[in-house]
Amino acid sequence: MKKIVMPFAVVCITAMTFVACKKDAKTSAETDAVPQSVLAKIQSQGFSTDAVKKVDNGYLVEGDIILTDENLNSKSTSPTLLIAQEEQYRTTNLVTRLPRTVTVSVTNLPTVYVLATQEAIGRYNALPNKRLTFQYISSGTGDIDIYGFNEGPSGGYITLGSSGFPTAAGDPFNQIKMNQNQYAYGSNPDQHYVASVIQHEMGHCIGFRHTDYMNRAYSCGGRRSNEGSAGVGAILIPGTPSTANAESFMLACSNGGNRTFNANDLIAMDYLY
Repeated sequence: MKKIVMPFAVVCITAMTFVACKKDAKTSAETDAVPQSVLAKIQSQGFSTDAVKKVDNGYLVEGDIILTDENLNSKSTSPTLLIAQEEQYRTTNLVTRLPRTVTVSVTNLPTVYVLATQEAIGRYNALPNKRLTFQYISSGTGDIDIYGFNEGPSGGYITLGSSGFPTAAGDPFNQIKMNQNQYAYGSNPDQHYVASVIQHEMGHCIGFRHTDYMNRAYSCGGRRSNEGSAGVGAILIPGTPSTANAESFMLACSNGGNRTFNANDLIAMDYLY
């Protein structure tokens, strides 16, 4: 997830706006370091190729999404691939073998991150008619492990957290990285705000795309960008409306506050899980 820093870091020199995922403006030095063959695969999956970064377990796209080699080499089996307007969208792979409990752990992070993780888990588990639940574990490594990294602002945005999508085998993505840079959450992180970011990243782990992936300017500002029909990876979730989806928990950029499920998010969660 990403946060907007005006004019540049999580604390805009004049205003402090945090965005949840990533920036639109291309950082050519970063993108140029990624092979064109990889960029072509990323684009064919329906993801932005702006400011793509090589990371230890894949490629970071759209500010907070990690695409692994498995993701990039997989093919869609769904015929329901549409050009996005403002609806809710999911990835090709989802968590399977439902009903199912997914364990979540926190590794070497301050207590506020543990409390925020438990809060995010509580938000999911409070949903009605769910076939997917989460459980916090205090020892060992969970199906999803949350740990830290440190990266400063870049191009007016700062990444708050990052994660990836479910595997072809139907398992959730197994990592969420939370930024411990001073400009991400400050010296005294707000638990509810951190919980909202973790809730967003958990959404990616179980197959949600950004609600505004077709126009990141909706939550991030800057220029409009729409990847078009997308070869794979942007599947309409039936029942979600084709109107602006204000305050969705899966908007690309954070509003700096306590954002959770809106009415359309609940429809999407109920349909998928």
